[in-house]
Amino acid sequence: MTNIPVDPGPPGLRRTLGTGDAVVVGLGAMLGAGIFAVLAPAARAAGSGLLLGLAVAAVVAYCNADSSARLAALYPASGGTYVYGRERLGEFWGYLAGWAFVVGKTASCAAMALTVGAYVWPGQAHAVAVAAVVLVTVVDYGGVQKSAWVTRAIVGVVLAVLASVVVVCLTSGDAAPGRLDDGVSGGAGGVLQAAGLLFFAFAGYARIATLGEEVRDPARTIPRAVRVALGIVLAAYAAVAVAVLSVLGAESLGASVAPLADAARAAGAPGLAPVVRVGAAVAALGSLLALLLGVSRTTLAMARDRHLPAPLAAVHPRFHVPHRAALAVGGVVALLAATVDVRGAVGFSSFGVLTYYAVANASAWTLRPGVAARVVPAVGFAGCLALAFSLPWTSVAVGAAVLGAGVVAYGVRKVRGRGQGNHPDPGGR
Repeated sequence: MTNIPVDPGPPGLRRTLGTGDAVVVGLGAMLGAGIFAVLAPAARAAGSGLLLGLAVAAVVAYCNADSSARLAALYPASGGTYVYGRERLGEFWGYLAGWAFVVGKTASCAAMALTVGAYVWPGQAHAVAVAAVVLVTVVDYGGVQKSAWVTRAIVGVVLAVLASVVVVCLTSGDAAPGRLDDGVSGGAGGVLQAAGLLFFAFAGYARIATLGEEVRDPARTIPRAVRVALGIVLAAYAAVAVAVLSVLGAESLGASVAPLADAARAAGAPGLAPVVRVGAAVAALGSLLALLLGVSRTTLAMARDRHLPAPLAAVHPRFHVPHRAALAVGGVVALLAATVDVRGAVGFSSFGVLTYYAVANASAWTLRPGVAARVVPAVGFAGCLALAFSLPWTSVAVGAAVLGAGVVAYGVRKVRGRGQGNHPDPGGR
């Protein structure tokens, strides 16, 4: 009897995103509030060596992006590395990547929502955060194309603000090229820690891959969009880092709470500081939208395989989105944003996302034999581990505990499944 291939995607999701839309989604995820704040802790860790740390983070990000793009072309399904790990390494590794992503990024969503609140109305940060979550959940519910349109407007605003800061700083008489070489503090360990912190600002290109079932011609579109988005962000971050460092210097940058706004004031443009504040709020909103898109799609993929409640795998018949997953994720994030301040307690998110990409690189390693084909995933895998364990020990400890809880939950589920004679297909098909 002839086996007829079956489309792994559920009926309902539509391929509506072109290359431009996919690039915008990636930019919206990466150009978040991170660049407005992450330069300061990176400077404290490495001094002017933060530029070297940025280069290290960019190399690891490129390797991760290349591995993710190759896998996404082969497996253009919702879920990203959850799917790749499952198909290439086995059910457990896919589950571990999905768990790290969903749990870590859900906390990141709440933190990003609170960041919006802190910028827009500091006295009512929790209320504004909940309103932001409701807004982006409604946008997500309306369809991925509408999300891409909103993200395009947000990316335009953020890039304009970053460009303004760069131009003002580099054309200022206070800019001193000598400040770019003030000395590396903390040695190699400091540079690695700075790279780990700066990597957080790059994390987001995988959002394109998690939307794999909603991209047209995915084998061609996803790899191109991932690399273009990463290249644009790297150029923007490098320009901002050089501009801010040349005006403030490593010591003042490390002590700054709002480095881009402080750099604008130091460059003689205090009127730009409120614009930077607005840009940071808009960037955080765009990052929140992209995060919710990614988490809801990974939730959809895990629900198909019964690692999460099966009803979350439903797709809306009109809007063609995983509406139950989107509402569930939005509800959890809104609850977190309304009740706790998780901005200072999500260091494990960086640990989790580096674990996620380590699984992606390990999956890409299996695609083609030969040394040349495996250099990039090998460098990416080693880089993820190095950056993960260079993070502050509290982030490593909390991240390991969260992953451990996921492993326990997986083990309990497998034992119960065997006891009930239930052996679900790991592909969910």
